[in-house]
Amino acid sequence: MTVEIQPFRAIAISRIAHEMKAQGQSVIHMEFGQPSTGAPAPALAEAHRVIDAEAGGYWESPLLRARVAKLYKDRYGVEIDPERVIMTAGASPALVVALNMRFAPGDRVAIARPGYVAYRNTMKALHIVPQEIDCGADVRFQLTAKALRDLDPAPQGVIIASPANPTGTVIAEDELKAIVEVCRERDISIISDEIYHGITYGHDTPCMLQFDDKAMIVNSFSKYWSMAGWRLGWLILPEEEVQQARARMGNMFLTPPTLSQFAGLAAMDCEDELEANIDVYRANRELMLKALPAMGLRSIAPPDGAFYIYADIGHLTNDSMAFCEKLVRETGVATAPGVDFDPVNGHRFIRFSFAVSTPEIEDALSRLKPFFAARTEEAQEQQPA
Repeated sequence: MTVEIQPFRAIAISRIAHEMKAQGQSVIHMEFGQPSTGAPAPALAEAHRVIDAEAGGYWESPLLRARVAKLYKDRYGVEIDPERVIMTAGASPALVVALNMRFAPGDRVAIARPGYVAYRNTMKALHIVPQEIDCGADVRFQLTAKALRDLDPAPQGVIIASPANPTGTVIAEDELKAIVEVCRERDISIISDEIYHGITYGHDTPCMLQFDDKAMIVNSFSKYWSMAGWRLGWLILPEEEVQQARARMGNMFLTPPTLSQFAGLAAMDCEDELEANIDVYRANRELMLKALPAMGLRSIAPPDGAFYIYADIGHLTNDSMAFCEKLVRETGVATAPGVDFDPVNGHRFIRFSFAVSTPEIEDALSRLKPFFAARTEEAQEQQPA
């Protein structure tokens, strides 16, 4: 039976932005969660070396798996066997393999709403039922132990994301522990999407493995390591599931790109350059948090991490997709409509990515100010007398 999958609407906004750019118009891309910086310099140098020296092929780097395992020891104090690490072509295949390993068609997996669009749509494609939990401002747009405890019947699984997309909110350590306890009591399997780890602003982000060694961990080089286009990620899972997970990875996706694995290994030792990127995001975040409320966008999810501002624009529109299209056409600033992340309430939200340069943020804000002023005036004029 064919399943209808909703599109990733930000891609349509991006297409408009690229068409405008091709016509010579100035465009600022804030629609996707991808760093505007490239891979770290040593990673690029290693890639150039490998292009000349290696033929490439189907290969999974044992050195990279060992280096990923070392990351968990250094960052979280968690010892894991490198054999539990499976390198993937980005986080998306890791998510597919994780879902296919643990869940059968018809199983229910809880996710926060708002949440990353591909959670919902990938599950539907696998005939898994996404069980969306409405997570509003009162719970900082995040899943809670109480919400999982109140589900009746209990779902077979849950996807946890902290920091989250589209909000950037972080789940506190005590709450993560409580979530793990509920999942243990109710036999709910955990997939932890930790793709934004390393990108936080004064908040700790524990690894789920610190509390649950049976959790599946999804991560990627796309965000912290600034290597979105290299398509490199990983999945960590319990030892007893590795063989079957590798069988799925090999049959469905083969291996990550050879070139990316060499570059990724070099990137993992570029902390100074990578932390400089975080300093830029931090400055951009402060600029936006100062400027957007003055434009009337006062209801903003707490951006504890990642590089997003998820803002309520319900006083201006009930159609975030049309609003984002109008915004990009009139200002050249491309953004993501909230309906991508929340099919119920997202029509009144918009997501900005601030993973661009600070001059681009300053330029974007100068363009947004008159646009939002005009929309606010129009909305006021439409109010009944």
